[in-house]
Amino acid sequence: MTDTPTVTDPNDVAPAVASLETIVSLSKRRGFVFPSSEIYGGINAVWDYGPLGVELKNNVKRAWWRAMVQEREDIVGLDAGILMHPQVWVTSGHVGSFSDPLVECATCRRRYRLDELPGAEGLSATDLLDPTVVERLGLKCPNDGGPLSAPRRFNLMFQTNMGPVQDDASIVYFRPETAQGSYVNFKNVQQSSRKKIPFGIAQIGKSFRNEISPGNFVFRMREFEQMEMQYFVRPGDAAAAAFEEWLPKRKAWYERYGVTPARLRFREHAADELAHYAKKAIDVEYRFPFGWKELEGVHNRGDFDLGSHAKASGENLEYFDQAADEHFIPWVVETAAGADRAAFTFLIDAYREEEVRGETRVVLGFHPDIAPYKVAVLPLLKKRPEIVDICRKLRADLATDMMAVYDDTAAIGKLYRRQDEIGTPWCITVDVDSLEDGAVTIRDRDAMTQERVPLEGVKRLIVDKLAASRAFPAG
Repeated sequence: MTDTPTVTDPNDVAPAVASLETIVSLSKRRGFVFPSSEIYGGINAVWDYGPLGVELKNNVKRAWWRAMVQEREDIVGLDAGILMHPQVWVTSGHVGSFSDPLVECATCRRRYRLDELPGAEGLSATDLLDPTVVERLGLKCPNDGGPLSAPRRFNLMFQTNMGPVQDDASIVYFRPETAQGSYVNFKNVQQSSRKKIPFGIAQIGKSFRNEISPGNFVFRMREFEQMEMQYFVRPGDAAAAAFEEWLPKRKAWYERYGVTPARLRFREHAADELAHYAKKAIDVEYRFPFGWKELEGVHNRGDFDLGSHAKASGENLEYFDQAADEHFIPWVVETAAGADRAAFTFLIDAYREEEVRGETRVVLGFHPDIAPYKVAVLPLLKKRPEIVDICRKLRADLATDMMAVYDDTAAIGKLYRRQDEIGTPWCITVDVDSLEDGAVTIRDRDAMTQERVPLEGVKRLIVDKLAASRAFPAG
């Protein structure tokens, strides 16, 4: 595969994106994302999706599901429980190994993730747990300059108790990933769906991580939603081939829905930063306002997961290949994305400001499939009941196939600008002439061009435009 550099130049440049402050401000003002429990002062690293945000994220999830399940014959879905048998997390390595290096300031008592402190970037996994590393590098507390403790491991899993008795025997964990549900259900899914190797199991669902240093808006949260797929293959070369196949596919998915290619790149994990389960890992990174960061990971997990669960549970998780008359533990190639991080990326990348007749026009240039509202229906004169009646009926007709909104709260120019700023691809205006000729005006968000269309042909035209926007090769 020629599009997979194993070493990424840290000096790579990408087109500038809007500042984080701009995105956060727009998100709250227009109803994409709100601070959670804001009337009580909020809660750190937890966010609520508003009317537009929930539509955006749902559209991202639908687009992912379409690409990963609907358009393919070899991947099926699963919705596993958030709470699982605690032994699952012991076997997976999360109880013993799912941790980050934590340091604490001796004066202000603030805690930090060591690898995110200035001066500690790029440290190896070994150095991050070296008891002398803080003193050796002269690291100080970013808040007050106080001395920092030696690093220690901090487990990222939330735990609670199941049932009325709170003791060690009742401890369960909020899952930190959806993947384990696919592994413990491998046999159930394979036998019920009658899938042959290679095949995949896809999941979308909430996960929880008690992050030491969450932040950067919805980029890193303690409660988040994952979009993961585990692809089960024959051991060895087949896994390597599947890895090479999935990596460009996952990068192309973001480009398919409008992310600027120059703001995406690959970064391979060095040997000393690989997770305990991984044989190989490459991230698809995006140039966020705060730098290049992971957008999605593609991992060759070998047979660690099924092999470990088979051994710990006593259940035979081998696959029998009838054609080869062979039993084996499948290897896994995983694609691990986040619905929140993907939606955040689409929002950032869609933002642009343009000069139009001496004024600044703010536009969210969402791909139509991702846009929260596909169309807005606007009356030119809201005091004319017959015009409003046409608008209401048209919106109701469109709403059987897509998210459509009616708005009459401002003059038409302001309504256009409002819809531009929330990313609505098309606006339909009903005017006085519509009462005579039975036609309406459709305005395109990006080109700002307008066309006159007979009322009875509007829905078909918009549906066709949406279908055309999805016209990409499967996979």
